[in-house]
Amino acid sequence: MDSKPLRSRGWFGKTGKDGFIYRAWMKNQGIPAHQLQGKPVIGICNTWSELTPCNAHFRELAESVKNGIYEAGGYPVEFPVMSLGETLIKPTAMLYRNLVSMDVEESIRANPLDGVVLLCGCDKTTPALVMGACSVDIPTIVVSGGAMLTGKYRGHDIGTSDIWRFSEDHRAGHMSDEELYTAEACMARSRGHCAVMGTASTMACMVESLGLSLAENAAIPAADSRRKVLAHLSGNRIVEMVREDLKLSDVLTRKAFENAISVNAAIGGSTNFIIHLLAIAARIGVDLSMDDFNTTAKRIPLLANLQPSGKYFMEDFYYAGGLPALMKELHEVLHGDTITVTGKPIKENYEHAECFNREMIASWKKPFNDVAGIVVLKGNLCENGAVMKPSAASTELMIHTGRAIVFEDIEDYKNKINDPNLEVDETNVLVLKNVGPKGYPGMPEVGNMAIPKKLLDKGVRDMVRISDGRMSGTGFGTVVLHVSPEAAVGGTLAIVQDGDIISLDVYAGTLHLDVSDQEIAARKERLVLHTNIAKRGYVHLYQTHVEQAHLGADFDFLKGGSGSEVVRDSH
Repeated sequence: MDSKPLRSRGWFGKTGKDGFIYRAWMKNQGIPAHQLQGKPVIGICNTWSELTPCNAHFRELAESVKNGIYEAGGYPVEFPVMSLGETLIKPTAMLYRNLVSMDVEESIRANPLDGVVLLCGCDKTTPALVMGACSVDIPTIVVSGGAMLTGKYRGHDIGTSDIWRFSEDHRAGHMSDEELYTAEACMARSRGHCAVMGTASTMACMVESLGLSLAENAAIPAADSRRKVLAHLSGNRIVEMVREDLKLSDVLTRKAFENAISVNAAIGGSTNFIIHLLAIAARIGVDLSMDDFNTTAKRIPLLANLQPSGKYFMEDFYYAGGLPALMKELHEVLHGDTITVTGKPIKENYEHAECFNREMIASWKKPFNDVAGIVVLKGNLCENGAVMKPSAASTELMIHTGRAIVFEDIEDYKNKINDPNLEVDETNVLVLKNVGPKGYPGMPEVGNMAIPKKLLDKGVRDMVRISDGRMSGTGFGTVVLHVSPEAAVGGTLAIVQDGDIISLDVYAGTLHLDVSDQEIAARKERLVLHTNIAKRGYVHLYQTHVEQAHLGADFDFLKGGSGSEVVRDSH
């Protein structure tokens, strides 16, 4: 007998009318009675969708999870939630992350589930599912979908990061329409998410380093049969977790979050990691702030030679030993005693790992790059902080002072960026406003603004760029992001004018607008905000309740959780 009654018995164990209804309607699917008589019921939260190409193989992956659940003596029930396809959804998938988290939370709480497997892959599906599950806090394990195989174009390996290079080459006339079209057909050549250390792979590494998945989850390619094996074993393990009553709150401790931050530095993970981990921490009740991400103080170097900060791809990362091999190099800065979904310390996930390619996974003593992690910037231009990734930036721009070229919104930017009359040179600082959580709305990945056409023609490939928006994890450049407060709510960014002098010092962690406090105050006094709040529906809810980037851009009413108890029946 299990020491704690199964949660699903509150449905299927009932007598009388209610029990009759709960069991009878499930049986119309051909389920034998014994499947509902005391077996752990495991939900498989599936973000499969043909509109989310990264996750389009998840129905197949779910079958492997089901086989593992059956084998361990549980009963699987698969259910859908809204799926966020990063490449297709307009205006941005980030607008709907919080909506999906609510879908997940209420789907888990309202149904007879004893444990849940989260099937996630594309960028926002992972944090959304984890956020929602945290607010219910029942036994939960994550299975990522895996990265696609490395693209092949004219004898070269390519991945999503090359899109930005191809785009600039095409705009500069160095790549023809036909060549661009051919590269398009060569890049995404298998199932799975982006093949580089973009946000999707960063999220997969995040859940493994947090202890929410089995070891090696982060890097097994989607097309590799071992991804199905991991899914099967995860199905085995979730049944055991239910019997042990091992919940998310047991795994997601402060030390687990610190581990994830250290790992993110060493892999050259996406800047989006910050905004998602902050939101997850707030849901599970762990006190985490922007300052906790400033890993430069720990001097954690870049160990993974992965695009966009390096050369290789996720497929190479797995064959070189994957995340366990990298975490072994970080052992001295990790909390090896934190518990994972295995019920054992996380050090058991990596202590016997081997590295098979030191060009791919460097050692702590001989890192790929001494500069790593994410720098949190502070200053009068970003009162609550801003972020950038130095490993993907240009060394010569890490300390830079320049005159601002200001774009008031995304339309203003698109109208001006290729204008030959734009008065801009490579010393300028490009500033994009009103692309934050409320202002866009949804904080899109437009922060890595394209270089003005007239400068591209001169061979310029990087400039300092500043915005209150985000950047794709596949992107690169000297790009300052997540400026908080955003322009749309009256942050200092809103009053920046063409010609203002802006100073960036990545090493000192500062971002400064060379305007007096009196002038800043006077400009804010005259400022007229033009945030266009939607009049109805989800977007209205979002713009009314979304918090700023430095708090994770979650809804203000979703802090913490409501637990798993449901006391009232439906009939």
